[in-house]
Amino acid sequence: MRAIGVIRKSKRERPSREEFEELLRSAGYEVLAIVEQNREEHPKYNIGRGKLEELKELVERLKPDKVVFANRLTPSQAYNLWKELRVDVIDRWQLVLEIFEKRAHSKEAKLQVELASLQYEVPFVKEAIRRIKLGDRAGFKGMGEYQTRQYLKHIRYRMGKIRDELEKVKADRDVKRKRREYSGFVLVALAGYTNAGKSTLLNALAKENVRAENQMFTTLDTTTRRFKLGAKRVLVTDTVGFIDDLPPFIVDAFHSTLEEIVKADVILLVLDASEPWSEVRRKFLASIKVLRELKAVEKPIIAVLNKVDLIDEKDAEEKARLLEELSMERGITLSGIAKISAKKGLLEELRSSLEGVILLLPKYGAFEITVSEPEKVPKLVSLLSSIGEILHVEYGERTRIKAYVQTGMIKELTRLGVKIERIRDGKER
Repeated sequence: MRAIGVIRKSKRERPSREEFEELLRSAGYEVLAIVEQNREEHPKYNIGRGKLEELKELVERLKPDKVVFANRLTPSQAYNLWKELRVDVIDRWQLVLEIFEKRAHSKEAKLQVELASLQYEVPFVKEAIRRIKLGDRAGFKGMGEYQTRQYLKHIRYRMGKIRDELEKVKADRDVKRKRREYSGFVLVALAGYTNAGKSTLLNALAKENVRAENQMFTTLDTTTRRFKLGAKRVLVTDTVGFIDDLPPFIVDAFHSTLEEIVKADVILLVLDASEPWSEVRRKFLASIKVLRELKAVEKPIIAVLNKVDLIDEKDAEEKARLLEELSMERGITLSGIAKISAKKGLLEELRSSLEGVILLLPKYGAFEITVSEPEKVPKLVSLLSSIGEILHVEYGERTRIKAYVQTGMIKELTRLGVKIERIRDGKER
């Protein structure tokens, strides 16, 4: 497939040419040309009349399969452009959906992509019906008025069915999540801009071999793996990557997947430190915007500057400093900034930050556990180390252990026949 790309930049919109070209390549297009214009949005064509004429000449000469806009097109603009160019015209979000369709493998991912595609299509079908009423026999995909109306009904019916199926998946995931929490696992979610290295980080932490490629939106399926942080048991979940101005219909369609971020105890916000600061800044703010929309920005967030092996130490330190300043300036609370290389396995700063954050979680409390039976002490010490942190052990006829423990595990501990009392924190937290 061959495409001509169009980028319109204005005060409000500044699409990145590099990112747009990468999206086109990720969708499998050969990029024939990129047309750029600096101006505010034209209500009829998005671009100006003069630039439209230039685009028409290019289309006639290069014969692309599609013209792809980096900007969001209204249904009316898309139709007007099609009438002028006589070639398929799509915008950035339809391009993203094409990539999603290629990357979706699980049943859940395929359902989410289909739901997003149908939500995107609804206003275009409505525009087709409106034009038919005005006497423009456009239809939708060559359909007449009756067929177009029936197709709109089918879309709404299918969206309802998909939502029902995704609710079942969500319910099943909720059960699994509660079971994991009951078993004493800390839940960590990987979030961040697409192609920042989240899947590579999951592989490094969990010593797994989940598919990770240097391309956009490699991960659409939620992947959860376990790893140990000292003696603590942690589950880390990889999630779909973010992108600038992620539209509501994609957030809505992928809600059951993105909910892994909402339900996590800690969020690791992964950033590509090898990029220029302007890109790191843009992608950090775009990611924070999505986390705000998900109402997850109040959770403990560790910013992870990945790929530091590709830059020198001074550059990495400077970006960490700038990120800290930007966070304070924007009122964003970070629980830490860790410089790592997931590919090289350089994770010391991240592990240290994560250990510090875990014991500050609301799910932890300080307790004194009294054991009357000496033979139970070794097993209890091992269990407490895996679900918290032991502060002090006083051995004797009755062994007393002071420890930070996940409050959800107290019932499990009482079954061992021990006495448990909540105490004031045994150290500064």
